[in-house]
Amino acid sequence: MFVDELTVKVIAGKGGDGCTSFRREKYVAMGGPDGGNGGNGASIIFKVDKGLKTLIDLRYNKIIKGEKGENGKGANRQGANASDVIVKVPEGTTIIDLDTNLVMADLVGDNTEVVVAKGGRGGRGNAAFKTHSDNAPRISELGEPGEFRILKVELKMLADVGLVGLPSVGKSTILAGVSGANPKIASYHFTTLEPNLGVVNLKDGRNFVLADLPGLIEGASEGIGLGHKFLRHAMRTKVIAHVIDMGALENRSPIEDYLVIRREIEKYSEKLANKKEIIIANKMDLEKAQENLKELKKCFPDKEIIEISALNAKGLDKLIKKLADILEEIEDINLYEDEELESHIVYKFKNERPFTITKDGDVWVLEGAELEKLFKMTRFNEDEAVIRFARKLKGMGVEEELEKLGAKRGDEVQICDYIFEFKE
Repeated sequence: MFVDELTVKVIAGKGGDGCTSFRREKYVAMGGPDGGNGGNGASIIFKVDKGLKTLIDLRYNKIIKGEKGENGKGANRQGANASDVIVKVPEGTTIIDLDTNLVMADLVGDNTEVVVAKGGRGGRGNAAFKTHSDNAPRISELGEPGEFRILKVELKMLADVGLVGLPSVGKSTILAGVSGANPKIASYHFTTLEPNLGVVNLKDGRNFVLADLPGLIEGASEGIGLGHKFLRHAMRTKVIAHVIDMGALENRSPIEDYLVIRREIEKYSEKLANKKEIIIANKMDLEKAQENLKELKKCFPDKEIIEISALNAKGLDKLIKKLADILEEIEDINLYEDEELESHIVYKFKNERPFTITKDGDVWVLEGAELEKLFKMTRFNEDEAVIRFARKLKGMGVEEELEKLGAKRGDEVQICDYIFEFKE
């Protein structure tokens, strides 16, 4: 089964908890704190495997979770890091964060990988909090929560040339005739239900990848038929090759056939519409083909038109040579603009507060990733940890901002699912 788009949840592993411990050995003076740090949680990593051609494995694994890091122990023993989770995906996989709609990664190249959810840092043990002024801290941290994301995973197959056209115009026959691919070929519509790739090898040593993109009909850009599903696979191609049935079977017009597909491409993507294109006039062995060809050239005098008969293998050598020549002239282009990429977005500004405050009834609600992380890593059953938490909040400016907004001592303040009393 060919699967090229799905949504998955990824939950990286939580860091291991730090340990609060003191050295107690007979005959050893000045024991002191010896609680070790927790291990890091497992990250979720997507990695290219060129042997894969579909995302079907992810279809049965919609929630991917990483293991928690091991807790720290006494005697300064550090907790072990959890092993990262490696998820193998086909080359050409694009990963989009659905919360931001930004592209996290576009995976091209064998063994290329990206961390889609980072594992939480291990909490520090009390040995890490020892200072000159506090030789015996009774404080340690809980492990940092791992990242949680909802991802859209899309496969956009890698090909240099994409064959597009209405059903039964001969795309699969062309692919089979010029490459080693063996697509299904039959005399009925929608024979091809998934993109097929073939490597074209020329006698002069050049080669390129050709894709048969099926299912395009009028309305494809709006999801009619199979075309909308497969138009995305044309996005990586450098050249769009329109295949037209010059025999005008089923009383179709070759000119209108071209215009139908052209309109759908323009509706789907301006970037796709601006790619280099040629027209492949197929089935030139049929009656009326020459007459239809004259009309086609008359309507589109500026278009590159190559005449072939895929069934009789006529004109195929000329076709692949022309495509190879065009490909040599075209530079690689980026599939995504900078503003679409997560790596080019600046999330934090120097003077930006790391929290927001809203009021829900009588309760002041505090939100913010940095604040919530601090909360989740604090042991509230340790007095020193509570004091440190309050000091950190004050340092962030939470207390000052609450007072500016009109909060009074004794008011309720909520962080995550917990409610505290606003005190001195």
